[in-house]
Amino acid sequence: MMAALSSTQVLSLYRMMLRESRNFPSYNYRTYALRRVRDAFRANKQVDDPKTVERLVLEGRQSLALIQRQVAIGHMFKTQKTVVE
Repeated sequence: MMAALSSTQVLSLYRMMLRESRNFPSYNYRTYALRRVRDAFRANKQVDDPKTVERLVLEGRQSLALIQRQVAIGHMFKTQKTVVE
């Protein structure tokens, strides 16, 4: 039961981080954040140790808070759109 709960929490955190990363107004920050989130979760996909998973989830929540702050700041200070956007 605990492993299933942990995997749903991890999946939920992953989805929240991806969703929030898509809110970056700047194309460069948006693609960077999405790539970093995906790469971090792929790199730690095989981790089974509950203590390590707990530590990684805590780090993920801190990263999510950081992304949310940076998105808010990005919306306050809009920049000129790039050619890619």
